[in-house]
Amino acid sequence: MPTLRIHGYAFAVSSCFIIIVAASQTHPSEVNALIDIKRSLIDPTDNLRNWNSGDPCMAKWTGVSCSDTEEADGYFHVQELYLMNMNLSGSLAPQLGQLSQLKILSFLWNNLTGTIPKEIGNIASLELLLLSGNKLSGSLPDELGKLSNLNRLQVDENRLSGPIPESFANMVNVKHLHMNNNSFSGQLPSKLSNLSNLLHLLVDNNKLSGYLPSEFSMLETLRILQLDNNNFSGSGIPSTYANLTRLVKLSLRNCSLQGAIPDFSSIANLSYLDLSRNQFTGQIPTNKLAENMTTIDISNNQLNGSIPPTFIYPHLQKLSMENNLLSGSIPASMWQNVAANSTDKLTINLQNNSLLDVLGNLNPSANVILRLYGNPICNASNIESIGQYCAPDGDEDYEVAQNPTNPTTLCPIQNCQADYEYVPFSPVPCFCAAPLRIGYRLKSPSFAYFLPYINSFELYITESLKLDYYQLSIDDAWEEGHRITMRLKLFPSFNDPNHKFNASEVQRIIAIFASWKFPSNHFFGPYEFLNYTLLGPYASDSKSSKSSIDRGVLVAVLIAAAAFIIATSAIIILLLVIRRGKYQRMISKKTPGASIKLDSVKELTFRELALATNNFCSSTIVGHGGYGNVYRGTLSGGTVVAIKRAAKDSLQGQKEFLTEIALLSRIHHRNLVSLIGYCDEEEEQMLVYEFMPNGTLRDWISGKSEEAKLRQNFGMGLKIAKGAAKGILYLHTEANPPIFHRDIKASNILLDSKLTAKVADFGLSLLAPYEEGSGTKYLSTVVKGTPGYLDPEYVSTHKFTHKSDVYSLGVVFLEILTGMQPISRGKHIVNEVNVACRSGMIYSIIKSRMGSYPSDCLDKFLTLALSCCQDSPEDRPSMLDVVRELEDMVAMLPESDDSITLDNSDEMVSSSSLGSNAAREDQHKYAFVSGSNLVSGVIPTVVPR
Repeated sequence: MPTLRIHGYAFAVSSCFIIIVAASQTHPSEVNALIDIKRSLIDPTDNLRNWNSGDPCMAKWTGVSCSDTEEADGYFHVQELYLMNMNLSGSLAPQLGQLSQLKILSFLWNNLTGTIPKEIGNIASLELLLLSGNKLSGSLPDELGKLSNLNRLQVDENRLSGPIPESFANMVNVKHLHMNNNSFSGQLPSKLSNLSNLLHLLVDNNKLSGYLPSEFSMLETLRILQLDNNNFSGSGIPSTYANLTRLVKLSLRNCSLQGAIPDFSSIANLSYLDLSRNQFTGQIPTNKLAENMTTIDISNNQLNGSIPPTFIYPHLQKLSMENNLLSGSIPASMWQNVAANSTDKLTINLQNNSLLDVLGNLNPSANVILRLYGNPICNASNIESIGQYCAPDGDEDYEVAQNPTNPTTLCPIQNCQADYEYVPFSPVPCFCAAPLRIGYRLKSPSFAYFLPYINSFELYITESLKLDYYQLSIDDAWEEGHRITMRLKLFPSFNDPNHKFNASEVQRIIAIFASWKFPSNHFFGPYEFLNYTLLGPYASDSKSSKSSIDRGVLVAVLIAAAAFIIATSAIIILLLVIRRGKYQRMISKKTPGASIKLDSVKELTFRELALATNNFCSSTIVGHGGYGNVYRGTLSGGTVVAIKRAAKDSLQGQKEFLTEIALLSRIHHRNLVSLIGYCDEEEEQMLVYEFMPNGTLRDWISGKSEEAKLRQNFGMGLKIAKGAAKGILYLHTEANPPIFHRDIKASNILLDSKLTAKVADFGLSLLAPYEEGSGTKYLSTVVKGTPGYLDPEYVSTHKFTHKSDVYSLGVVFLEILTGMQPISRGKHIVNEVNVACRSGMIYSIIKSRMGSYPSDCLDKFLTLALSCCQDSPEDRPSMLDVVRELEDMVAMLPESDDSITLDNSDEMVSSSSLGSNAAREDQHKYAFVSGSNLVSGVIPTVVPR
């Protein structure tokens, strides 16, 4: 789908500004909407300029980027709108609702006022709605409840009021509801229990009243429930909350709750429990909580009785029981297991109770802070050294966490140039590089002190960003209201010759932070991306981007086409990757162990792959193609892989080979075979893919394996066809730049253990497409592909378009239906099926092993296949239409995984019973149908990922 991403961020560089543009091919209604949206904003720093200038594609981190692929209406559609931390004021325009394809709407950390427009509820495609950190007021519109695809709603830190709408229960896909730090009032809607995917519910610091809904115990996926600082009118915690077995954090601090504390010992993942500053009575539950508890705060209540001897937790950091009515003895076992090292820390606050003595020896290690002020034990003269624990202290114990001793203190002073710093833990001593600075905040961590978890947090961040561990340094971190704010420094690799991130890396890193693409880690909780700072070389990069954009807007308006700019951007990125790969390749030859790094793809040695295949034993060969042999291998970690080894006459130049890898490393889809690694050593070039245990679609069609015979039926064939089509749709519409496969055939569609279709060989011998003046995108090249699958138009004109891939896939569909080879005894499958259709004998060539099926489904599938195989590309459907039709057909199948059960209705047909029955054939004669007639009825939305 054509996409338009409008991105703007505030840089800490006074001379930098953002250009926001709307492509001239943007849908007219969206162009007008963007203009109205801009008019509603007040921009004191002139960050927004030339919104409707006509230049379709700008650098992603300084403006807008888009991909140009065909769509039925021929227009771009805005899918991402980021205007973050830009000091904007004004209001949100109702015209936002006209951006019908929008997936991400972010106005984080500005000064916007006014209300949230109800029209946003019309954007059915919206996945992220991010409005935190503004001055928005009024109530939440009921219409937002229509956002059934919403994953994350963040409206925290505004001035919103009124009730939380019950309609939010219709956000069936929402995982994160962040509504804290507002003035919401009234009852928490019990209907929110319908949100079966909800992970984090943060509604703390509001004015909610009423009771805690017992129905929330049905939120089986809930990990964090944070409702601090509300007024729940003296109600208690429903005992059924013990059924929230996946809960990691429960925080109900200062909520006017009464009654007894329920037994939460059944919640195996619980790490953080804060029930402080309420009115709980009764005794502390005696059953032990989860082993991984870090924080237990039940202070400032009216609890009585003794402290249970079960309060022994190896990871406990904070135990607060002060200001209660506790009596009896203090179990010394609470602190005796704390290790005496530099990062472990345990604070036990028992002040202002009625505790009399210590059960055991009073000998806590230096890492234990014990507070006993206000207890009778402090008056005991028979307990040695008791006085040191009886001094009055404050309520809170915040920390400032910093990294351990920095080895760069041993480096020469001021040896780095301005705006460059020593990389603290670089493998190369005293390595200087330019840091990218990130403002970051943990909104609801499940621990009391950060220092013991800094190492695991750094590992989590660097793995999520695909950086090495040494490339992250935490300047400092401090706690504010039970949230942790920090400044991160990200450093380029020590292999980088420029000692800084290039523009594409800056884009990639910021996009991960801003799009909430970090993998879930509920222990660290949800995070906030506050800002990022461009200083030193990054500031000069942004200035040069500014001047080039100033000149480029006019040029783009006059002469540039959208795809040309995309292609140019892609070439630049590839050249940068090639340059980096060449440099790192040179380093790897000089320095053993050095490797190039392209996203998640591993560089493997010839020795590793030889060991994986028993020295490329012939018994491990599982396939052969024009590129060379394909081997089944097992890597040292136990991963089974397919190794495609180039034959001597197939070796590419190093530049072309690395370019191909760079392209493949960015392509990820469940219906595409994943590239795991590569080997490029002198006379060897190998690509390492995930292994597909069920072979090729050709094997399935011919019934070579027992698995294929068992699951060879129409329903499974239809689902395989759908999977293959979705993989190719991704290549056509989501890959950047778009990719034409050029060799779609049944042997290039592989099947995993669940018979999920995965398209292979989509990266070999690719050429970047370009556009004619007419706007038709094609490849002009020597005819290449497999006979029988080749588009007739491509053969005659040498022009390959996306419709050429559609033709090849249509041939595959006919293979699934008939079992025939594309060419057999000089006869082509398309001609044979057309002849059978005209003569009314189509079922005579439908495979007898296809089982039973709804006749309407077969009609539609055969019509679709023949439409794909029309001689004229204009008469073929687009790949998007193909996927939509297949989705529609699969939805018609009876409720079964991969088979169709025969019943007595007229709607079911068994292929084995048809034979050449003329009466049955007459009911299913086929006419030729063009692609424009394919879509009928209500078509489900297709998301290519």
